[in-house]
Amino acid sequence: MAELSQHGLYALKAQLICHEGLVCKPYKCTAGKLTIGVGRNLQERGITEQEAEYLLDNDITMVLGQVSKQLPVFNQLSEVRKLVLLNMAFNLGIQGLKRFKKMLAALCVEEFNLAAQEMLDSKWAEQVGYRAKELADMMAKG
Repeated sequence: MAELSQHGLYALKAQLICHEGLVCKPYKCTAGKLTIGVGRNLQERGITEQEAEYLLDNDITMVLGQVSKQLPVFNQLSEVRKLVLLNMAFNLGIQGLKRFKKMLAALCVEEFNLAAQEMLDSKWAEQVGYRAKELADMMAKG
């Protein structure tokens, strides 16, 4: 297999970014293909499992930072209950999670069964089905 020197690899990378552009959100290229980054054709090439896990790791780090900073009750919970809030924040975004005011209030007074019920009594629970039931069970039982 042919190789490039570090200098050659750097030069190629710079040239490709210059010619292709670097776009961090999906867009349609001139050929009409869904594209991201530096000319990555998502429709035909997609991403690898390793790339997906890399993105997931970054997203988990972001969600953990948001939840721990914006929801003080988070730091008082067991790890299982923290996982529930992180899972919900991953799905809903931090602002969506913060709309669960009754659930969060129940957590503040350690009413975990009530918190679980508030989770299930939501449009979110209807949308995600089994996920909500599983997470509510985790919330109730800790």
